[in-house]
Amino acid sequence: MMEETKGKYAADISSIKEAHARIKSLVHKTPLLSSTSLNAMSARYLYFKCECFQKGGAFKFRGASNAVFSLNDEDASKGVVTHSSGNHAAALALAAKLRGIPSYIVVPKNAPTCKVENVKRYGGQIVWSEASVQSREEVANKVWQETGAIFIHPYNDARILSGQGTISLEILEQAPQIDTLVVPISGGGLISGIALAAKSINPAIRIFAAEPKGADDAAQSKAAGRIIRLPETNTIADGLRAFLGDFTWPVVRDLVEDIITVEDSEIIKAMKLCFEILKVVVEPSGAIGLAAVLSDTFQKNPAWKDCNHIGIVVSGGNVDMAMLWDSLNKGS
Repeated sequence: MMEETKGKYAADISSIKEAHARIKSLVHKTPLLSSTSLNAMSARYLYFKCECFQKGGAFKFRGASNAVFSLNDEDASKGVVTHSSGNHAAALALAAKLRGIPSYIVVPKNAPTCKVENVKRYGGQIVWSEASVQSREEVANKVWQETGAIFIHPYNDARILSGQGTISLEILEQAPQIDTLVVPISGGGLISGIALAAKSINPAIRIFAAEPKGADDAAQSKAAGRIIRLPETNTIADGLRAFLGDFTWPVVRDLVEDIITVEDSEIIKAMKLCFEILKVVVEPSGAIGLAAVLSDTFQKNPAWKDCNHIGIVVSGGNVDMAMLWDSLNKGS
């Protein structure tokens, strides 16, 4: 399996191991939590990989630090630029700060306040754009032309995939018995890196994506056999509104067994369980893996009854408190 994936995709086990060597002194090795109550509720053994405890509050710091620290000095001196409404923005700002270079972060006007505050906290220079992806890309392009900064895409970048894949190296060392991984999907950088590394370590491991029904482009893409983009998305999971890229789609197409879609009400319920039982602060995108495993789709599918030891990636914990109270009240 190791040989099969080499050269076929944007990243492979060797690029992921290189990323791990490059960033392990920068990133936190995040804890793996479990709960007897949640095991009973799901009728499985669940292992929660808490990337909400990562620097910057989300897994994105892995890819961002790998990208920033793999730049040569000449390129790095120009700084880095990206467009992001969320965790990648803060992660890149922090990675740039640690390397001592400037970062220019194009942020749409509808970005969650807590995520914008994180960018400011880490010294990122914010440039505002309209909410559309087109506006974000145009503004980022303008910044690039003015500064010569190196563009680091939030997910469609080999260095990003390799950085995110380091999660698999940790989780399968922490719990080698894991036979299934459930991972949130948006642009696909997280699940692509995780799948490439995990399948190399254990070819029999099963990989599932979790996606909101109001932003189910990846599920539609998988069904259609090509990348589908939606005219609009509507979900509480603000971190899961992006579309697949040409680096991430082939991995999702080939190595992700299925995509489980869930309603926002199920995500809110799973957030509550993470707060009340795991005692962990998660954002909606971070709770979706648990929502997927508890969903009827997963629980009632006889083909998945052998998924006994399930690793769930809790992708982040950057939640707007005002939004949280609103949603918890709605969900109760």
